[in-house]
Amino acid sequence: MAAPSASSAPSGLPFHPWDPAFVADPYPAYAELRARGRVLYYEPSDQWLVPHHADVSALLRDRRLGRTYQHRFTHEDFGRTPPPPEHEPFHVLNDHGMLDLEPPDHTRIRRLVSKAFTPRTVERLKPYVHRLAKDLVTALVEAGGGDLLTDVAEPLPVAVIAEMLGIPESDRSQLRPWSADICGMYELNPSEETARRAVRASVEFSDYLRELIAARRREPGDDLISGLIAAHDEGDRLTEQEMISTAVLLLNAGHEATVNATVNGWWALFRNPDQLAALRADHSLIPSAVEELMRYDTPLQLFERWVLDEIEIDDTTIPRGAEIAMLFGSANHDPEVFTDPGRLDLTRRDNPHISFSAGIHYCIGAPLARIELAASMAALLERAPALTLAAEPERKPNFVIRGLKGLSVAVG
Repeated sequence: MAAPSASSAPSGLPFHPWDPAFVADPYPAYAELRARGRVLYYEPSDQWLVPHHADVSALLRDRRLGRTYQHRFTHEDFGRTPPPPEHEPFHVLNDHGMLDLEPPDHTRIRRLVSKAFTPRTVERLKPYVHRLAKDLVTALVEAGGGDLLTDVAEPLPVAVIAEMLGIPESDRSQLRPWSADICGMYELNPSEETARRAVRASVEFSDYLRELIAARRREPGDDLISGLIAAHDEGDRLTEQEMISTAVLLLNAGHEATVNATVNGWWALFRNPDQLAALRADHSLIPSAVEELMRYDTPLQLFERWVLDEIEIDDTTIPRGAEIAMLFGSANHDPEVFTDPGRLDLTRRDNPHISFSAGIHYCIGAPLARIELAASMAALLERAPALTLAAEPERKPNFVIRGLKGLSVAVG
């Protein structure tokens, strides 16, 4: 289904995810949504919008909701139309990843993945992350500037997750295009062309990983793919499809958020020169700056859940089969939780943002994302202390995973 335009799909709500002006700055509209109520029906996407932090936080932990319903219902039982058969490669890939599974499958897969994706694994990557960040920033400085997205923000997390998975350097250029095409399906009402690109990328990426898994079965290494093959618990092992879906999820979630958080964060710093000056003067602010920038302009604006059992929010009954859209960007700007939420404050200490989600689907890669964001920020502050914006950036049209097309910078 093609996305309706803002004008052709009036909803009576100040929510227009296909309008470039809204995507550029949704925060004033979020304030209006919060004032209107705790749950609001949005007809163009057939979803119930939830804009308040307390509700979003609670619903992320509510087991009456699910990322999928197929562990309990058929499409027909749930009142939903099955996806077209030609989209099957995307759904096979997506539906076997733990982000879109519910217990008991989610519990089993997350437990097995956690045996390979350990804190020690992440900690062991830290020197590589910092060295790569410094190398990328050094190249940017030597060039006199460039696009912060393509020169630093993008190559860092892609290389890190590829290194973790054991993907050879010669194959890494394919990863970002595959990821971008697959993630297009997470937008509201994606077009048929978006679906075609996602299906093609799903097939190509799956075929590539199937060959890599076969190679690691023959010759195991110390990479995450080898770890996923070896992971077992009381006789349980990941199936090949679960390994493929896990690797794709780790790549997509492991760098889409980090890329967009990096450029969104620096764009926010350039618009708040007092905060940038404070950060330049005191690099010990980096950890709290990472958290505040994730809150202030989170890359993931909306997260969906299916209603598995009828729930009630503020005297509104939401029936089984409905879909809830939790507005992370709005929750992160809720004045009931954050003092002066529209102000960027890198010293903010009480910062319970939900940019990494919550509950059983809390981002397993959050520790790695924090390391990457801090490493690139430290390298830029140390090696490009006079970094300035060279041109006004242009936003991508995407709303759900929200970011910039690029961020042109000069180094002084």
